[in-house]
Amino acid sequence: MLVKHAGWQPLLANVVGWLIAFGVSFSGHSRWTFRDHGVALGRSARRFFAVSASGFAINEATYALFLHWSGLRYDLVLALVLIAVAGGTYLVSRHWAFNRRPER
Repeated sequence: MLVKHAGWQPLLANVVGWLIAFGVSFSGHSRWTFRDHGVALGRSARRFFAVSASGFAINEATYALFLHWSGLRYDLVLALVLIAVAGGTYLVSRHWAFNRRPER
């Protein structure tokens, strides 16, 4: 919407989208997806931020490369990248960010 209706550049709109998605994702994962995780809120928030920021960096870099080299529409490229990164983010969140096992 920011690109199509507000004239924003795709990469800048992607940053704003990520910031909004971080808050929504953390709330949803903490309350529903991993509701029995038993990890302190601050610890899981820090870990999830690290997972999310890493995923976003991979997302942004991949998005930029595909926008530049593929010739595909920006929205199609974004959809493909988001699907790929979301799977990895879920797995790392499940096995690390919301994992209650004590650290070694």
